Amino acid sequence: MLPTPAIAALREKFPLIIELMALQPLSWFNPSIAPAAEALKDVGLTAADVAQASARLARFAPYLARAFPETQASGGIIESPVVPLPAMQATLGMTSGQLWLKQDSHLPISGSIKARGGIYEVLKHAEMLALDAGLLKQGDDYSLLASDAVRAFFGQYAIAVGSTGNLGLSIGIMSARLGFRATVHMSADARQWKKDTLRSYGVTVVEYATDYSLAVEAGRRQAENDPTCHFVDDENSHDLFLGYAVAGQRLQAQFEELGVAVDAQHPLFVYLPCGVGGGPGGVAFGLKLAFGDAVHCVFVEPTHSPCMLLGVHTGLHEGISVQEIGIDNLTAADGLAVGRPSGFVGRAMQRLIDGYATVTDEELYRLLATLEQTQGLRLEPSAVAGFAGIAPVLAAPQYQQHLDTATHLVWGTGGSMVPEQEMAAYVARGRALLAAGAV
Repeated sequence: MLPTPAIAALREKFPLIIELMALQPLSWFNPSIAPAAEALKDVGLTAADVAQASARLARFAPYLARAFPETQASGGIIESPVVPLPAMQATLGMTSGQLWLKQDSHLPISGSIKARGGIYEVLKHAEMLALDAGLLKQGDDYSLLASDAVRAFFGQYAIAVGSTGNLGLSIGIMSARLGFRATVHMSADARQWKKDTLRSYGVTVVEYATDYSLAVEAGRRQAENDPTCHFVDDENSHDLFLGYAVAGQRLQAQFEELGVAVDAQHPLFVYLPCGVGGGPGGVAFGLKLAFGDAVHCVFVEPTHSPCMLLGVHTGLHEGISVQEIGIDNLTAADGLAVGRPSGFVGRAMQRLIDGYATVTDEELYRLLATLEQTQGLRLEPSAVAGFAGIAPVLAAPQYQQHLDTATHLVWGTGGSMVPEQEMAAYVARGRALLAAGAV
């Protein structure tokens, strides 16, 4: 924790910190938002980079269809549906626009948004190694990577990552299936079932009694001491970011097929749960490339882990953590339990994200129970955080003009792999809170 005078100085310069420290839900809309054509230049990556990532995923589709039968129906493309939520919309009291859910909770292989960026980075690393070794050449059918000989080749190499859970699942499962020696360094927030799942794939799981940042550091040290080890850096990886960004053009195609218009008269509001920032940042980058100023992205974080809001609002980015202002970073939203944000994402996206909101754990449980009751859909606590961003947007004066024709999309980031007993406990707790009318 920062010394008392330092906190007092921050509170005086940034009064919002007083509200953050009170652990009450709040929202903050970004005064530095800029036109997409201008602000996209801040990122240092381009539409061409995203197109290359998309092409790489297409090249790997035959391999994925062979290695993971659950992707055969989609031809090896890892993608999730977009579904309307009319009953949830009515329950939330939304009388205008239309509410949808992006079901990254049901992405194949690892069941969360991390299947986008995490799997992509592993595949890119595998492609580089295989091309350099002459095991692949341009135009090859990538399903040949499923052979025992190629698996043995990848077995000479290691992949490491630090994770609260879902990124570790995507990295570990994909790495192990290819044949890599995979190690996932998991923070105290990680659920036991995620550790057990990884071990069932042959992944080495190293557990820590500390938070996410220290688990990441441990993974980084492992890679530094092993020249055969590739470290997946959740805080700074451009490859992770680009894997997430592919979602933008894919969502554009999905909406076109569904007849959902997105333009100046039909704005799109997207609500993204945020931990360290890589997943929502990459997705938002892809959305801005696809829809420009017609899309408005809002990040939602737990009241106990508002690291991205803190970093962007103060301009300190990774130079400050929630613990340093006395917030404990303890939340039921394990995937969002991050105390220090990605400086890369914070700086790259600071003029592209419309706003930030925070949500209590109790509200997350109420939201997941409400979603289950109204739509029969089950998501984990962190994955429903986006719903908490809707009310602040509906109340914001700057968005009133086209709310009647707006589309609201909550990005559901995980839940399909949660064991039934644990999911039932989540829902039961949410129903109890709803019945009690607890705040």
